[in-house]
Amino acid sequence: MNRRLFLTALLGSAIGVPLVTSNTFTPPFTAALAQWVGGGRVPSFAGATAWLNSPPLDMASLRGKVVLVDFWTYTCINWLRTYPYVRAWAEKYRDRGLVVIGVHAPEFSFEKNLDNVRRAVAERKLDYPVAVDNDQAIWRAFDNHYWPALYMIDAQGRLRHHHFGEGSYEQSERVLQQLLEEAGNNDIGETLVSVEAGGIEAAADWRSLRSPENYLGAARTEGFASPGGLVPHQAHPYAAPAQLRLNHWALAGNWTVEGEAARLNAAGGRVVNRFQARDLHLVLVSAVPGQPIRFRVRLDGAAPGADHGIDIDAEGRGTIEAPRLYQLVRQSGPVAARNFEIEFLDPGVRAYAFTFG
Repeated sequence: MNRRLFLTALLGSAIGVPLVTSNTFTPPFTAALAQWVGGGRVPSFAGATAWLNSPPLDMASLRGKVVLVDFWTYTCINWLRTYPYVRAWAEKYRDRGLVVIGVHAPEFSFEKNLDNVRRAVAERKLDYPVAVDNDQAIWRAFDNHYWPALYMIDAQGRLRHHHFGEGSYEQSERVLQQLLEEAGNNDIGETLVSVEAGGIEAAADWRSLRSPENYLGAARTEGFASPGGLVPHQAHPYAAPAQLRLNHWALAGNWTVEGEAARLNAAGGRVVNRFQARDLHLVLVSAVPGQPIRFRVRLDGAAPGADHGIDIDAEGRGTIEAPRLYQLVRQSGPVAARNFEIEFLDPGVRAYAFTFG
């Protein structure tokens, strides 16, 4: 699977319906999607390893309904900024012929844990059907490559629209309204949902964003700056350099850099990063399920104060209590390049990915 898309609100495309807004970029239109549009086999949900909020569903039983398929993984910041719209559409149009199906296709191994997915579904108040796609069978059936990805299917089972990444919410809802009207629902109207997204769900500050997503595991990391480089898959003492260039990161302390994540072997280890974004997040997991891990964040060597994220206080203190994405920084004033540091006061953390907003 490819990386989660780091997209602006300009991305999107439509198939067989008028575009509500113009686009400057059309996402890849794969051979499998082209075959589907041409009347080929409709992708199947048969590969789901579990279903939440619903018994198993299939396209045959959904004929006559407009179906919105949303591919997601619960630690993806791009999905976290889009799901309030999907949830609002599900609520608004449920009684007018729309079925929303969330396909949870995990990026990291811990996201395959069904209890973790259940927790995320409950925390995000998702009450529509969720297909758990731990083996990526549905992902492959759709020939999907992105989180998040929306596929809109009309009442005859035809793919009519797809959108990859964030943004174009008005366009997507207009397409849903048109498909519902085509299916015989004459009272749809033109009013759009109103979403007040705050906290981790707030749209990125794209104008000031200069830092891309990065991974801390050996398989996909970039910009690693500890002297001597990475020593994968074995315990190793690392040191942080005196200075970091923008979008470079380093470890300090005794760590084992695994394929997916960096695992801390002794208390006091640190991760440092120089970034430029309003928001900084880290995907963090305790290696011992249920064991909390305390940490402290500094910006430019000091407590973050008003620039703290929702998962820490003004002194930079926080605790890992669940395997998820943690918002650690939200700059409250003009966005500038900053030096970020997180020190873990207990051993056993696994740090997976930086994301920004």
